Amino acid sequence: MTKQTFSLQPFPSAELSPDLKITGNISRENNQLAITYQLTGDLKQVVIPPLVDIPNRKNELWENTCFEFFLGMQNYSRYWEFNLSPAGDWNIYRFDDYRRGMQEEIAFNQLPFIVQSQPDSLMLSLNFDLNQIIPSAQSLEVAITTVVKQIDNHVTYWALVHKGAEADFHLRDSFIIIL
Repeated sequence: MTKQTFSLQPFPSAELSPDLKITGNISRENNQLAITYQLTGDLKQVVIPPLVDIPNRKNELWENTCFEFFLGMQNYSRYWEFNLSPAGDWNIYRFDDYRRGMQEEIAFNQLPFIVQSQPDSLMLSLNFDLNQIIPSAQSLEVAITTVVKQIDNHVTYWALVHKGAEADFHLRDSFIIIL
């Protein structure tokens, strides 16, 4: 099993970033992908949607606080974007190439994950089977990202690395974790 820890950085901006830390770990074993995010700091400044009773597939989750990751197969242009809302809602999109051919990934009809909230900490954990979209022998390139919406509606974009002149989670050279 390969387990890697991560710490996300806000996109450099003239505006002050919130006093937050986003850390976690990701692993892949027997084609099961497990990822855990931990958001800590002054969470009173962050818009965190309340947990819903019945999570649903929803579009445009990135317009609010949203944990995301991107999976690409090495030597292929196709990749997937996973969106996980602290409310429990989710979505997965498949792309043929950089921002092209976007469509909902229908191989999944649910994506159950666990959200645990404390006054100064929010943790989100997901464990799921990749076999529906990616063969177990295939190496993965991974980007881990988060959108944080503050109560003043200012949005910050967090990632392992920022390779572009603007915040752009889809840039393939930012898929820097290999699993």
